[in-house]
Amino acid sequence: MGRAYEVRKSSIQKTGAAKAKLYTMYAKEIYSAAKKSSDPDSNPTLKRLIEKAKKDQIPGDIIKRAIDKVNSGVNESYEKLRYEGFGPENSTIIVDCLTDNINRAISAVRGVFSKTQCKLGASGSVAYMYDDLCVISFKGLSEDEVIEALINGEVDSEIEIKDDVVTLYGNPQDLFKIKNSILEYKSDILFDVDEITTIPKEKTTLNKENLNQFKKLIELLEDIEDVQDIYHNVEVN
Repeated sequence: MGRAYEVRKSSIQKTGAAKAKLYTMYAKEIYSAAKKSSDPDSNPTLKRLIEKAKKDQIPGDIIKRAIDKVNSGVNESYEKLRYEGFGPENSTIIVDCLTDNINRAISAVRGVFSKTQCKLGASGSVAYMYDDLCVISFKGLSEDEVIEALINGEVDSEIEIKDDVVTLYGNPQDLFKIKNSILEYKSDILFDVDEITTIPKEKTTLNKENLNQFKKLIELLEDIEDVQDIYHNVEVN
């Protein structure tokens, strides 16, 4: 309890080159997921990605082309990479990449850390301070009703309620089981957040100078073609 999850919205502005990057990010991720099965009904990961893309206003033809590429026999290979590092003071950061060129990805990420006087760490040096979780957020049920729904669905989840917004945390593999438990209890529930993410166990605050340095690190990382997601432990409000 008490994770106080904040909906993580990408700071990428959906204009110009940044919009093109956002489209490319989704196209690569959807293509990679569709290689296992291009049918969303039999591929929960692909179905979730398509729903997420639509929420982020990704054009339908971007989604369709990524799936059609698989169906037409195009064979591209993308690898998922995770880099961990340290920013100013007690700040930590995790950078997830999806790339067809490992050398390009690591060179770009390492260059940004060096440019901002931050340190790229070894695998595992930061990850232990974070939890990989599924997060589901919605309105329309009381805490007692949520508990009953989860018991009926035989699934465990942390429950957090703030301003009538219910947020559930669970194991990543339980995402669909948790969602189905809620929908079976009340079929018209709409999910505001529905994702698998990485959340810091504790957050830290930075002074103005260090916060500006950290924001520059994030900004430059977001500009890297292969970077898909960035997670950190810094309070930025």
